[in-house]
Amino acid sequence: MQQLTRDELLSAYRGMRTIREFEERVHVEFASGDMPGFVHLYAGEEASAIGVCMNLNTTDTIASTHRGHGHCIAKGCDVKAMMAELFGRASGTCHGKGGSMHIADLTQGMLGANGIVGGGPPLICGAALTAKTLNTGGVAVAFVGDGGSNQGTTLEAYNLARVWNLPAIFVVEDNGYAESTGSSWSVAGSQIKRAEAFDMPGYKVDGRDFFAVNEAASEAVSHARSGRGPSLIHVMLDRYYNHFEGDAGTYRGETEVADARENNDCLLNFRKRVTESALIDTSQLDDIDMEVVALIDDAVMNARSAPRPTVDQVLTDVYVNY
Repeated sequence: MQQLTRDELLSAYRGMRTIREFEERVHVEFASGDMPGFVHLYAGEEASAIGVCMNLNTTDTIASTHRGHGHCIAKGCDVKAMMAELFGRASGTCHGKGGSMHIADLTQGMLGANGIVGGGPPLICGAALTAKTLNTGGVAVAFVGDGGSNQGTTLEAYNLARVWNLPAIFVVEDNGYAESTGSSWSVAGSQIKRAEAFDMPGYKVDGRDFFAVNEAASEAVSHARSGRGPSLIHVMLDRYYNHFEGDAGTYRGETEVADARENNDCLLNFRKRVTESALIDTSQLDDIDMEVVALIDDAVMNARSAPRPTVDQVLTDVYVNY
């Protein structure tokens, strides 16, 4: 098992706390009616994004899903610009034109959130092929949900990545539901058997445990960087909000989310582990909590006061000029 330094542990906690606070605040702000478009929240899944992306660097790329805020933050996207994007402001990551489901920042290796289910895996095959061809040492990661794992695009990407021996990693984030359809009912066989069928390593980890995700991701990234090809990581986790903001969630058990928050929350699990082992002092984590709250407050204030894009700005970078 790789040993993380205290600074790395604090960075991991800050990342997870930032995602959680961002999502909890977006939940509130969206209800005000001032945030356009659809929003799918990542709260509860923080250990997956941070556990994977802590192993990546600026030469690496990721592709996300419609539930992409956590992946964006984990890959280094600016939180204030992200919040402005959700409010449709000109100062947003995509100048207010992408919204929640289409945030992208190529300077951070974030190829974009994606409204197309299973749209990310083919994209990272292209990114991985570029890294291999140019010999950059880069790795490409596709985050995909349990529903997206059943898409033909995803399975074709597995095959392509293995045939071309690409430095690609497929992270299947299984929160138990493809919208309202249970993954235990809709996914035939297992994700690990699927990995074996394409002759690539497969890891199944508890997504409420940052350390388990981080360790599996470390092995997968090392495997890819050394030229040994793709891997798959199946992450079991919980989403605390329903599929999208506005989804009544009648398909979920009455105490399901409350039990997950109280008994198996990735942030609480992390705090308990690092404080009980005397790696980190509780006060250090509390300080991070307060700093993150201030950051998100500032992000919302800036977003609300930022100008909306002009007509000319809205039409820029939308159509290709020939």
